Amino acid sequence: MIEAVRGDITEQVVDAIVNAANSSLLGGGGVDAAIHRAGGPEILAECRLLGGCATGDAKPTTAGRLPARQVIHTVGPVWRGGKAAEAELLASCHRRAIEVAAELGCTSIAFPAISTGVYGYPVDLAAPVAVAAVRGAHRPPVELIRFVLFSQSHLDAFERALAEAK
Repeated sequence: MIEAVRGDITEQVVDAIVNAANSSLLGGGGVDAAIHRAGGPEILAECRLLGGCATGDAKPTTAGRLPARQVIHTVGPVWRGGKAAEAELLASCHRRAIEVAAELGCTSIAFPAISTGVYGYPVDLAAPVAVAAVRGAHRPPVELIRFVLFSQSHLDAFERALAEAK
């Protein structure tokens, strides 16, 4: 099942939440800051041991005080007008996060709108890429994929993408 909801990703009761991180994995703004703030210092302590993360890849840590069991950190692409493999890298973020979740035995995962904040990826272009990637990557034991969007405009974009993908 793939769904989109409006809410706060740090409050999701799922096996894993995805963090839209930067390549250092040592904290940033937006979703990344919210996850580190709500989850506590255990997340950052584990991130320090990971040696960063390449754009399009994903790495797991504990979820600290979050209701999820794991945080899967992924680095989305910075929007450069669509001519720098942004769609491929964004799709890779979603596929790799699901692969990592499956390896960890997770049955549910929640994604934010990766790269649509300070990285500038237009949400109307990002949503169809994200939806197609998770549909193609869906694998057992992952049964629930939830996009958790902070704003109504982001939710609208993801709902359109889900409707068009059916």
